[in-house]
Amino acid sequence: MAIGDSVFQLVTFQLGEELYGVDIMDVKEIVKIQNVRSIPNAPYYVEGIFNLRSEIIPIINLHKRFRLKKIEIKDDEMADEFEGGFIILNIDGLKIGIIIDRVARVISVNRDEIKPPPQMLSGIGTEYIHGVVRQDNGYLIILDIRSLFNPKELRKLLDIN
Repeated sequence: MAIGDSVFQLVTFQLGEELYGVDIMDVKEIVKIQNVRSIPNAPYYVEGIFNLRSEIIPIINLHKRFRLKKIEIKDDEMADEFEGGFIILNIDGLKIGIIIDRVARVISVNRDEIKPPPQMLSGIGTEYIHGVVRQDNGYLIILDIRSLFNPKELRKLLDIN
């Protein structure tokens, strides 16, 4: 997140019961669920790879990585609203897709609204969280995408395909 900016934008999305956000500057695009080809010997949280306009993108399943439950859709009318997809992140020039349950929206957040995360939040370690923003119906958890994957792990993911 750009230092000095007091307001920045987050792409928010749902994973299980929680609402998460990532800096819009790290998001390349959002795509609907695609066919993902599995990769032998990949880490347990790597769903596979898919081809996005001739670019091979590794797809990460944060549900598996953080042991989160997928959202349960109770009736057919809500199924369309909860159609999942991928957020394609650009982490220092490396593109990685993460599976999401539902895209929420883009919001603006004031830097002084961000509070440090509680010690343990829904199974995700605080080392992966930039901070939390209090909202009417709970918290928005801001992920630190650079800490989700260490550089060595990222290189390994890209060497898989």
